[in-house]
Amino acid sequence: MTDAAVRPMMQRDRASAALGMRVEIDEPGRAVVSMLVRDDMTNGFAITHGGFVFTLADTAFAIACNEDERVTVAAGADITFLKSTHGGQTLTATAVRRVISGRNGLYDVTVTDDDGDVVAEFRGRSLTTNRLMD
Repeated sequence: MTDAAVRPMMQRDRASAALGMRVEIDEPGRAVVSMLVRDDMTNGFAITHGGFVFTLADTAFAIACNEDERVTVAAGADITFLKSTHGGQTLTATAVRRVISGRNGLYDVTVTDDDGDVVAEFRGRSLTTNRLMD
């Protein structure tokens, strides 16, 4: 995630970088982020730990909702897991803005696997602060 086209916000995101996330698309209100599931990201059932699926979706959400110079943070989020995945698969999270009302926003993120099957659906609620990005 150190590509020159990647915003400073993501260049400083050590958690996403440590997980090997790649920003594929970064547009106002839309983002696509992918991640190869490593064996150390699986749980006791040998399936991808839900926390990593959530983190991937949350990263795409963060990129999509930070559309201007103001810092936007998560006010809340929830996820529905629909299909299990395993080590060696690549997951892709596609985040799309649904609505902005004042300082609040609503974003949907779909996580898919290598076959394009839906793995999870995530809904994030954002809050835009008065703080400006560095």
